[in-house]
Amino acid sequence: MWEKVTNRIVDFIRNTVKSANADGVVIGISGGIDSATTAFLCVKALGKDRVLGLIMPEKGVTKEEDVEDALEICKILGIRHKLVYINPMVEAFLKNLNKGSDIAVANLKPRIRMIINYYHANTLNYLVAGTGNKSELLTGYFTKYGDGGVDFLPIGDLYKTEVFELARYLGVPEKIIKKTPSAGLWVGQTDEDELGITYAKLDTILKALEKGYKPDEIPEKFDVSSDEVKHVIELLEKNKHKREMPPVVKLRDLLD
Repeated sequence: MWEKVTNRIVDFIRNTVKSANADGVVIGISGGIDSATTAFLCVKALGKDRVLGLIMPEKGVTKEEDVEDALEICKILGIRHKLVYINPMVEAFLKNLNKGSDIAVANLKPRIRMIINYYHANTLNYLVAGTGNKSELLTGYFTKYGDGGVDFLPIGDLYKTEVFELARYLGVPEKIIKKTPSAGLWVGQTDEDELGITYAKLDTILKALEKGYKPDEIPEKFDVSSDEVKHVIELLEKNKHKREMPPVVKLRDLLD
C-alpha cells in the first residue's frame, strides 16, 4: 500500500512542479515528522539538487534537538540547506508594533517563516512545498498565511497517524518519528495539548465523519467519548474559514 501511496505523491510533486514551469521546491524543515516526510518525498520526486531545505529556528524557543534533527535530515538527503534564525525579524516586528496578544505574537513567527520560504522560492524559481497533513488541515491547526501559505501539499490527504506509517516506510529516522509533535510556537508547546485531543483519537473521529458516520454513532462504534466527538466538530466549524478562499461579495448583477 505505502509503495502505491509514495508513487502517487511522487508523481503529484513532479507534475505540480512541471506544470508551474518551476525548477524545484523549497521546504521549511523543522526537525519534525511532517517536514521530514515531505522532504524525503520531494527528493524522491525531483532529486536532491532541486530541493532547498530552510531551517528557521527561534533562539530561546526552538529546541536545539530540533535544529540538529533538521540538519540531520538535510544531511541524509544530501540537499542544500540554510539555517536562518528568525529572532531579528520577530524583534523588528515587535519593536515597531503595539504589544499584541500572545496568540498574535505566536502566529507572527510562522508568517515570518512563510516570507522567508517565498523569498527563496521567488529567487530560485521554486515552489513552496507545504508540510501540512490532513488532520491539521481539517481542524485548522495551522497559521493562516503562515505555515498554511504554500503552493502545494504533498501529504495533505494523509492523516497524522498515516504520516507516521509513511515516514517509517520511507526510512525517516526513528528518533524523529517518535518525537512528540510540536509547532514550536513557545517553550513547552505540543500539538496535542493545543488541539485538546490525541492524534490517535482525532484521526479516529475524522475518519469516521469522512465515512459518513453521524456524530452520535461514533462513540458507540469507536473508542472515543461524545465530548471528544463534540470537540472535534467544534474545531471543524470554528476553523472552516481556513479551508476556504476569502469570501467575495457578488456584484455582477448590479454592474453588468
